[in-house]
Amino acid sequence: MDNPELTRLRQQMVEDYIINRGIQDLQIIRAMRKVPRHQFVDQALWGRAYGDYALPIGEKQTISQPYIIARTTQALRLQGSEKLLEIGTGSGYQTAILAEIADHIFSIEKIPVLAKRARRILDMLGYHNIATRIKDGSYGWKEEAPFDAIFVSAASSTIPDQLLAQIKIGGRLVMPYDDKDGQVLICLEKTESGWNKQSLDSCRFVPLIGSAGGADIKFS
Repeated sequence: MDNPELTRLRQQMVEDYIINRGIQDLQIIRAMRKVPRHQFVDQALWGRAYGDYALPIGEKQTISQPYIIARTTQALRLQGSEKLLEIGTGSGYQTAILAEIADHIFSIEKIPVLAKRARRILDMLGYHNIATRIKDGSYGWKEEAPFDAIFVSAASSTIPDQLLAQIKIGGRLVMPYDDKDGQVLICLEKTESGWNKQSLDSCRFVPLIGSAGGADIKFS
């Protein structure tokens, strides 16, 4: 499944692009040292799997660069016991990173070929705390709600109302928010009285494919 050179490249990736860029969460560092990113891309791309850039996975979708995966995971502030909803399984790589940290992962992918491929890889790697579903992720996973955290791996200028309703009080939603000035990673924390809103880094993600209505939450 792995080989010494790919293992070396993975460890180097973590040193160069994760630790040296300021990611300090030891759970994330441990997960990224462990999860074989090359397994989530075509074999022809294995030699490039540990560079800090996105790679194509088909269907006009990509696997995000390692630093962005680490940064978005860090923004979720996971402690280890969370029940987390991921919108956009994609390759399944970030799903695996999240599953190394959180307790239960529910991941939704709208594109069947990607969902089935990701499920096959996750099963091969032995992840038993991940449930996957093929559907429009903008509606969330109502029967499993509420969630401690939700991560949306695609950009939108609105936030689906159904996702906001499926977060626990004290829970967080992290997603790339698309406004007129470009995309920015945001974090919403649900409180008894509303939402605490925080803008994080600039980013670039593929657009969210969904049909549910959403709230336009402005960020300063």
